[in-house]
Amino acid sequence: MGAVVSCITGMFRAIGAGLMAIVNGIGAILQGIIGAIVAFFDVLISCLTCGRGGGRRKRSHGRHTSTI
Repeated sequence: MGAVVSCITGMFRAIGAGLMAIVNGIGAILQGIIGAIVAFFDVLISCLTCGRGGGRRKRSHGRHTSTI
């Protein structure tokens, strides 16, 4: 009798592990899609504002003098 219960317990654990793998896969896919959408809008906004909007790019406004 104990072997039957152990077998059924193992089946349910395997089914649970399979379902959790599916849920984790769907979560990873959604995270990738959302990250791509955010990156797309980041590039779009940066392009429309000539790179002034995000604050990620640091441009130097100093003058460079040549020693030639």
